[in-house]
Amino acid sequence: MLRTLIPLSILAALSTSTLSAPPAKPAYVGAAYAPGARPVSAKALESLGRQLFFDRSLSASGAMSCATCHSPAHAYGPPNGLAVQLGGVDGKQPGTRAVPSLRYLQTVPAFSEHFHDDDGNDSEDAGPTGGFTWDGRADSTHSQASLPLLAANEMANGTPAAVVKKLQASHAADSFRQLFGKDIFSHPDAAFAKAVLALEVFQQNPREFAPYDSKYDAYLRGQTKLSAQEMRGLKAFNDPAKGNCASCHLSARSENGAFPLFSDFGHIAVGAPRNPAIAANRNSHYYDLGLCGPYRTDLKNHPEYCGLFRTPSLRNVATRKTFFHNGVFSDLRQVLRFYAERDTHPEKWYPKGKDGKVAKFDDLPARYHGNVNMEPPFGGKPGAKSAFNEQDINDMLAFLKTLNDGYKPPKPKKI
Repeated sequence: MLRTLIPLSILAALSTSTLSAPPAKPAYVGAAYAPGARPVSAKALESLGRQLFFDRSLSASGAMSCATCHSPAHAYGPPNGLAVQLGGVDGKQPGTRAVPSLRYLQTVPAFSEHFHDDDGNDSEDAGPTGGFTWDGRADSTHSQASLPLLAANEMANGTPAAVVKKLQASHAADSFRQLFGKDIFSHPDAAFAKAVLALEVFQQNPREFAPYDSKYDAYLRGQTKLSAQEMRGLKAFNDPAKGNCASCHLSARSENGAFPLFSDFGHIAVGAPRNPAIAANRNSHYYDLGLCGPYRTDLKNHPEYCGLFRTPSLRNVATRKTFFHNGVFSDLRQVLRFYAERDTHPEKWYPKGKDGKVAKFDDLPARYHGNVNMEPPFGGKPGAKSAFNEQDINDMLAFLKTLNDGYKPPKPKKI
């Protein structure tokens, strides 16, 4: 279902390399803006957030920082091909979900079961949309930033107080006292909120997290042209009868001129195969159901949401080594082939069950199979012609590579 691109509220900031003014004072910050607190500049918060982002001492193992899983050299995504990353008190505890990129998240809306574009009462109900993490359970970058610090299979601190104790012993302690007062560590809740705020402000830096400097951006600016193959790939990407990718990963500018984020941030079930590389999946009764559990519990009584995960941005997707929420695929070509053949040649993607039949959607209990998306390119009958072919895949791969950040437009020739 096609959704309108979410307006880019920080568009004006994209031309600057740093934040020029303190962020608004959102209600969720709480103690970070307690009465009597001294004003702190956004530049100072960003600098502190950068320091915390790379600080391994803030983890229980002493070997893991935010950057361990969200590498700047890999578009703030994972630096390796592991389906899930390792963390915990010993640095050996496997996660259960693939690590997403932190880029281009500045305008993700808070989660809503009934999302309407631009808050219009007459606009179409787009269904579950928004929120951070694969299941949208964090409603802001502020709350999202706190999750890895506490999660048992990530930085494994368990409580905010444990994080603050590590902060007090870290190289950032003096900066904390200078910015927030000498007695800041006597107030663990406030100190934790300020640490998370600093991480949040750092992640608002447009140069780092929303550079909009891919070849496709240069193409939209009129600074370069796409090759014939890239243009064919864009056409197949948008074609409702072929890739139909734009139905969830919009590729056009929004009405207000904002460049595309290549995600509508909606939640969808694509029926990705079960990944045996995930330790939790060795338990045949374990299922990651996305919106309805196990991490998110407020929607567990909504069976229609089981198996739905948030649509990620496709920016920098060609730099990734793992795909889908469970990291089941390690190659982008493989992902496109899955989209083309999931229903027409399911035997290529799913194992056989005890009855000898192909066990489609094997990472989702049978009672939820009706939640799996059947819109093109899905929905074909077994043995039928797929929605797109290998040439289309080659072309779409060429196009998707134009979404990688760091493109340098050719300099105009001197006359």
